[in-house]
Amino acid sequence: MGSKTVIKWSKQIGSAQVAQLIKAERDIQKAIVIFDSATAEYTNGFRHSHQTFSLMISRLVSANHFRLAEELLCRMKEEKCNITEDIFLSICRAYGRVHKPLDAVRLKLALRFYRYMREMGIPPSVASLNVLIKALCKNSGTMDAALRIFREMPNRGCPPDSYTYGTLINGLCRLGKIGEAKELFKEMETKACSPTVVTYTSLIHGLCQSKDLDSAIRRHLPNMITYSTLVHGLCKEGKLQEAVEILDRMKLQGLRPDAGLYGKIISGFCDICKFHEAANFLDEMVLGGISPNRLTWSLHVRIHNIVVQGLCTEHPNRAFQLYLSMRTRGISIDAKTFDSLVNYFCNKGDLHKAAHLVDEMVLDGCIPDEVTWNAVVCAFWDRRKVRESAELVQVELMGTFLNLE
Repeated sequence: MGSKTVIKWSKQIGSAQVAQLIKAERDIQKAIVIFDSATAEYTNGFRHSHQTFSLMISRLVSANHFRLAEELLCRMKEEKCNITEDIFLSICRAYGRVHKPLDAVRLKLALRFYRYMREMGIPPSVASLNVLIKALCKNSGTMDAALRIFREMPNRGCPPDSYTYGTLINGLCRLGKIGEAKELFKEMETKACSPTVVTYTSLIHGLCQSKDLDSAIRRHLPNMITYSTLVHGLCKEGKLQEAVEILDRMKLQGLRPDAGLYGKIISGFCDICKFHEAANFLDEMVLGGISPNRLTWSLHVRIHNIVVQGLCTEHPNRAFQLYLSMRTRGISIDAKTFDSLVNYFCNKGDLHKAAHLVDEMVLDGCIPDEVTWNAVVCAFWDRRKVRESAELVQVELMGTFLNLE
């Protein structure tokens, strides 16, 4: 491969020893030196085997040295070394991992290699073709090539499996080709290939993106992940009633909604300022013993605060009850939520409760802003003036009463 450095080898060198050294060497350039030096001028009679060729090609493609890997393939052919499918598999996987501006070029090289393997008469397996198809589906420019290989599979003795169909459906949905994805899905069912959760989710997500939600609703949905995708699409379009119906349908099938799914529906109601309905679903979560996990906790905290703030306008008592529930369950309360509650109680004239909230606010590490402080101080000041006025009136009345006597 063009390395100038030469390592002195013993005459007893074997393929296993060379392979072990190549595998142990982390530096790819040094690994190339080891590979080249082993056969320098064939002074020791050593010839690379399928094992060392395969290992070196795998190392090269992992380091994105595709040109050198192809040179080795040509060398294998010249030296009449058996090229097997495992080499094809490692190269296809490597092409699928490339994420650079040359993606399209690399994928075309992968196609060229596929044709080369076909010309060599090397029979591929479903596994290796799935890897190649997945790599091609990542790029819009090679999607047609992925479909061509898919159509060739039955003729090559490799009927597509569920993974093949799912990969293509996902790729088509990402490109917005929902019609083609639906046709492929129908074909999949006629071939007795069971759709996986990923396939259902990809298709339904695509239908939601294309506003074709009716098709998504009519189709049987297999599990909670798929329901979640559908609910998210409905909430995004503001179709909350339909989302709630899907939630009810899910429960009837014996599936238990998680905190993430509830969060999507609650957020949807918050977006259209229906905070009372949002609070109902929060209560439903508590009664059902549904708790957020590490991934949904931040959303859980955010929607609780939004609901309390929204309830303060028309349902203040419920807002305060939800606030107390949040404190009991250890859900963080933000400054805006405290401000909303303090302002409500100040306007109501319940200054002791407002002051108590300010105390809790400070203890929680939330610093009241100027508006909140002014609301509390002004309310107490107004009450003091009322009390002083009442006392003055009382004194005047007492004076008048004494004069009458």
